[in-house]
Amino acid sequence: MGFFSKIKEKLFKKTVTSQIKKKRIENEKIVQEKFDNGLKKSSSLLNESIRNIGKKYVVLNEEIIESIEEALLSFDIGPSSTAKILNSIVEEIKYQNVKDPKLIEEIILDKLFTYYIQNTEVYSELNISKNKLNVILVSGVNGVGKTTSIAKLAYKYKNEGYNVGLIAADTFRAGAVEQLSIWANKIGVEIFKPQKQNQDPASVVFTALTEAKNKKINLIFCDTSGRLENKVNLMNELQKIKNIIKRFEPSQPCESLLVIDAMSGQSGINQAIKFNEVTNLTGIILTKTDSSAKGGIILAIKDSLNIPVKFIGVGEKLDDLQEFDLENFINGLISQLKISN
Repeated sequence: MGFFSKIKEKLFKKTVTSQIKKKRIENEKIVQEKFDNGLKKSSSLLNESIRNIGKKYVVLNEEIIESIEEALLSFDIGPSSTAKILNSIVEEIKYQNVKDPKLIEEIILDKLFTYYIQNTEVYSELNISKNKLNVILVSGVNGVGKTTSIAKLAYKYKNEGYNVGLIAADTFRAGAVEQLSIWANKIGVEIFKPQKQNQDPASVVFTALTEAKNKKINLIFCDTSGRLENKVNLMNELQKIKNIIKRFEPSQPCESLLVIDAMSGQSGINQAIKFNEVTNLTGIILTKTDSSAKGGIILAIKDSLNIPVKFIGVGEKLDDLQEFDLENFINGLISQLKISN
C-alpha cells in the first residue's frame, strides 16, 4: 500500500469512528430525553414534596420526620425502603446538626438516590441469542398494557436483526388474537394463532413453537391471557403453558416477564409475588410510567422481590418501551428538581 493510500485509510477510519461516536451520543441523548419526558410527573411530585419540607424546616422534630416519611411513601417507594431511607436521612440531619433548610433538601435527595444505587445490580438485557430459538413468556393482569408491550418488544428486536414471532395464546379475552394480529402485521413479524375457537392455550403454544422452529424464527414472544393473581384455575393454566414450553425445549423460556402498571402500587408488588411462584419471573416490564407520579415503585419491586425491572414504558409510541437504565432513570427523576435558593 502506497504512502498516500495509508494516509487516506487512516483519515477514513478516523472519520468513520467519529461518525459512530457522534451517532452514539445522539442516541444516548434521545434515550435520556425519553426518560426525562416519561418521568416528568414523578419528578414534579418529588420536587414539590421535598421543597415543601424544606420550606417549613426549622429543627428536626416529629412533624418534619412524618413529612419526610409521607413524601417517600407517596412516591410509592414502599414501607420497607421508606423506613431504611428515613432512618438514614434522620441520622444525617442529626450528625450535621442541620440548620439550613436548603441542606435538608440536599440530604433527602442524596439519601434517596444513594439508596437506589447501593447494592444494585441491574441487568436489563434479555438472555437471548440469535443462533437458537428464544422463547419469552409474558404475563400480567388485565389492563396493564401486556399486548402493547409485546408489540413494542417485537418492534425493538426485529430492528436489531432478530427473526421475531408472536404467539397469540390469549384465547380467553375476546379480540385478543385480533389485536395481536394487527400489531404483527403492522410491525411485519410472524404470528401464530389458534387453529380453532376456544383452543387450549397450551396446545396453541406447542403447535406455534413447532412451526417457529421449522421457520427458523429465533425470538418468539408468547402472549398469555390477562389473569388476576388470585384466580387459581387461570394461574394453573399459565403453569401449564410454561411446562409445555419446557417440554418443547428444556432451556426455555429463557425469560419470563411480568407486565406491571406503574400506577398499581402495592397491588403490583403482590401480583409479582404470586406470578413469580408460578413462572419464576426473570424481569418486570413497568408500563405507563409517563402517566404515573410514583416512580419509586421500581425501588419497591427490587427491594421486595430482587427481580430486576428490565423495561419501562415512557410513552405510547412503538419505540417508547426502553431498556431500564438506572442512570437514565435517576437523571429523569431529578430532571425537574431544584434546590431552594
